Amino acid sequence: MSGTAKEALLERCVEHLQEVGFSDLSMRELAAAIGTSHRMLHYHFGSRDGLLVEIVNLMEARQRAALATLEAGTDDLTELSRAFWKRVSDPVLAPAERLFFEIYAHALNGRPWTAGFRESVVAAWTGPVTDMLTRHGLPSREAARAARLSLAVGRGLLLDLLATGDRAAVDDAAELFAELITGLEARRARHPPRRDRP
Repeated sequence: MSGTAKEALLERCVEHLQEVGFSDLSMRELAAAIGTSHRMLHYHFGSRDGLLVEIVNLMEARQRAALATLEAGTDDLTELSRAFWKRVSDPVLAPAERLFFEIYAHALNGRPWTAGFRESVVAAWTGPVTDMLTRHGLPSREAARAARLSLAVGRGLLLDLLATGDRAAVDDAAELFAELITGLEARRARHPPRRDRP
């Protein structure tokens, strides 16, 4: 089976699990629901755990693509922060985000099947976000620090929202962070932005 066939299976899994939730389906049940065999899922993904990691990786990649799209529409980091928070905190994404944090917990406990996840869970974001902040005029070291902080704040706020359900308080904290980004915006006067994207 080709990589394209694997990608198509993954897409079908994601579409189905977004509708019914992620936590309790077995590989057999999932295979039946998307019209394939559990052997085919095992062939491509190794195990249920391996499949869930690939689902999380795909959804994280989609969020990075969404951030890039939002960035293309504004030069204002504060507005970009607000828009991206609105997207990632959408209740529709809550089941996938619970899955993300479930796998994160397994990664913290050193489960072997999370090795690739541990390698990419931070690095896959900090590089693109650092590049984005550099395009907006931040010096490279400051951009790298801000990227790491932004990732930690965003994930912490999502975890808070999922655990407490206190949307008003969490949204208020997210707004404070968006306002703090204004301080980074002010530095652009000393470092004119480089708009060298295609």
